[in-house]
Amino acid sequence: MLQFITQPWPWYVAGPLIGLTVPALLFLGNKSFGISSSMRHVCAACFPSNIPYFTYDWKKEIWNLVFVSGILLGGILAFTLLNNHEDIVVAESLKTELSGYGINDYSSLVPVDIFNWDQIFTLKGFLMMVFGGFIVGFGTRYAGGCTSGHSIMGLSSLQWPSLVATCCFMLGGILTANFLLPFILSL
Repeated sequence: MLQFITQPWPWYVAGPLIGLTVPALLFLGNKSFGISSSMRHVCAACFPSNIPYFTYDWKKEIWNLVFVSGILLGGILAFTLLNNHEDIVVAESLKTELSGYGINDYSSLVPVDIFNWDQIFTLKGFLMMVFGGFIVGFGTRYAGGCTSGHSIMGLSSLQWPSLVATCCFMLGGILTANFLLPFILSL
């Protein structure tokens, strides 16, 4: 049984399990699934001020903080207890392409050749980690939610803005992966 849990689950098992989160949250407490709003709740709880964006009763949203804490704890437990300690499986064609950019280490969930403390002080590392993180945060706030909130919760509840946001996420991802990422990796 443990061997089954440590292997990647196929999409047709993992996808429906993620999808069942939406009706479960709606039926159990009329709650919406989303992760990015938890940062707002943390800021409202930790830094009370007169900023209108943070002046609301964040205690009504404590369930969201518990949910996000569970995701974090689950990730830590899965990584420490259920890690299969094998290199990440990457297609040979992708390995060939990535080796042209100096990425050859597949022993971690992220390419260690790019995402490490030494690389953060290079132009490539700064663009990938610092600027990229800022753009993701800005885009999440600008779109009124993150990819999980829009693409899972918003689409399942037939919200038009979520369809537009999800299409933009996909288009942005395709353009970034095919045009911007190769340019940054070649720096």
